Amino acid sequence: MADNYNLPPQAYRPQDDEIDLKELFLALWKGKWIIILMTTLFAVGGVLYALSQPNTYKAEAVLASASDSQSGGLAAMASQFGGLASLAGINLGGGGIDSKGIALATLQSRQFLNAFIHKYDLLVPLMAGEKWNESTDTLQLDPELYDAQSKVWVREVAPGKSSEPTDWEAYKEFKKIIAVSESKDTGLVTLSITHLSPTIAKQWVDWLVVDLNAWVKEESLGETRRNIGYLEEQIERTSISDMQSVFYQLIEEQTKNLMLAQVQDEFAFKIIDPAVVPEEKAGPKRALICVLAVLLGGMLGMGIVLIRFAFTKKD
Repeated sequence: MADNYNLPPQAYRPQDDEIDLKELFLALWKGKWIIILMTTLFAVGGVLYALSQPNTYKAEAVLASASDSQSGGLAAMASQFGGLASLAGINLGGGGIDSKGIALATLQSRQFLNAFIHKYDLLVPLMAGEKWNESTDTLQLDPELYDAQSKVWVREVAPGKSSEPTDWEAYKEFKKIIAVSESKDTGLVTLSITHLSPTIAKQWVDWLVVDLNAWVKEESLGETRRNIGYLEEQIERTSISDMQSVFYQLIEEQTKNLMLAQVQDEFAFKIIDPAVVPEEKAGPKRALICVLAVLLGGMLGMGIVLIRFAFTKKD
């Protein structure tokens, strides 16, 4: 058998590419002025950038689900007539669905937010705000985006597109300033708006709560009316007295729900802690911006020095 293991001896060359910490420290020391220069430039740039950013303010409200207080009577009705109602294609409401989850999904939906923006004409303060004037409590607009005198959008856009922001742009911008969080322990919901103006932030939170309750209420009323209409049709179609009796009881319960919903303003959420005008800014984090700028400048300077050292050593 041929011996395949008798390979010709290879000459081992000394490893010149090993990292010497002492050489690295010496290289960094020799290039200390580059590191200092880059750190200083980034520090100054970070400070200027941080100071150029306007203050933002966050207004928030704490809400509780209003469906929890209604679940008792609805659960009893669902246990009594739930089987028949489900067979008939009727939702008794609140029993087997997460009404709070639906309300939260509605709050962040594109349809609701776009309707909210159009109802209160929020496009200009949402998209063209530049900074807040504390002395006059007014929002100053960016003249490069919106001409306040002629009330015309003047922002630069791609050819063929309208200078006025679209519903999609408004929705994406509003999603940046709205925040919704739910406590796992208590189930309470915190709704907040972050804006250049503290007054606007508080006002928008109040409007959101009112409009969300009205929106969910109208959806529920429409569903209840459709249920009643469907039950009335089923009564006319059947001649079985027992079935008619059950349908009448279902109509009675649906009518009660309809009457209660019509007089209830806080339909989806009850306000536990209303929003107030914030007195302290929420951002920007200027100290953090400056620290990150210094670190980035120092790391970039060290990277330049080490790259130069590596090419010099290779040559």
